[in-house]
Amino acid sequence: MIDTHCHLTFPDFAEPSWPGGVGAVLAEAQRAGVTGCITISTTTRDARRALAVAHAHARVWCSAGVHPLYADDGPHEWEAMREVGTDPKCVAWGELGLDNHYDQPARQSQHAVLETQLTHLQAWKADGLEKPVILHCREAFADLIPILNRTTLDPAKFVFHCFTGEEADMRRVLDFGAHVSFTGVVTYRNAQAVRRAAQLVPADRIMVETDAPFLSPDPHRGERPCRPWMCSVTARRLAEIRGVAFESFHEQVNETTRRFFGVS
Repeated sequence: MIDTHCHLTFPDFAEPSWPGGVGAVLAEAQRAGVTGCITISTTTRDARRALAVAHAHARVWCSAGVHPLYADDGPHEWEAMREVGTDPKCVAWGELGLDNHYDQPARQSQHAVLETQLTHLQAWKADGLEKPVILHCREAFADLIPILNRTTLDPAKFVFHCFTGEEADMRRVLDFGAHVSFTGVVTYRNAQAVRRAAQLVPADRIMVETDAPFLSPDPHRGERPCRPWMCSVTARRLAEIRGVAFESFHEQVNETTRRFFGVS
C-alpha cells in the first residue's frame, strides 16, 4: 500500500538525524509492504522541497499547499504553488484547512489563507488544473465544511486527513461527500470515538496514512519519528476495527488510493 500522507521534508528524515536519509526510510517501508509515499507540503516553499524529494525517488509523490498552522509563515508564493502543481509528480493540493485546537495562528489569519487558497484552486480548476485536495481539520468541522460548500470544488475530491473527530463529525464529512484518512491515532486506547467513527466510512472512501514524523501507532506510540512503514500497522488495526479481512481491506484501500490520487 501507499502512505498517502507523510512529511519527508521534515528534519527528522534528513541526515544526520536519520542515517541514510529519505532513501533509508523508503527502503524500510518497502520491506513492510508500504511501496510508496505522498509527501505533503506545509508552505509554498516546502512545496518546492517536497517536489524535489518526489523527483529524487521513483515511488514518492507530493502535494502543494499551506497548512493552517503555517498561515503566518509568509509571504506565501501562490505562483510557486501553482508551478509545483503543474508537475506530474504533484498529485494533490494541500494540506489546507482550519485548526481550532491551538490559539495561534489567529482564526482570522487561518481563514484568510484558506480563502485565498480556495480562490486560487477554483481559478486553476477553471483553467484546467484540477487536483484532489488534502484537508487539515482539527476541531473545525462545523467551520470548514460550510466554507468548502460555497466553492465550485467537487466534494468527492476532498480528503479529510488524520481524522480525529467523533461520529457526529464523521456524519458531517460523509454527508458533504468527502473521503477520510486515518493515522495511528485510531489505534490509541483513548481514541474510542475515532474508532466508532471509522466504522461509519463507506469502504470506497477510506484511506490510510502516517502523518509521519508524528503519531506513531500502537504498539509504537511515543516513538519519534513515526515512519511510513507504520502505515501497515494502522491498516491492519483498521481492518480489525471494521470487522473485515485485511486482504480485502488492503485491496480496497489500494483501489481508492489509485482512484483518488492517480497513484498505485
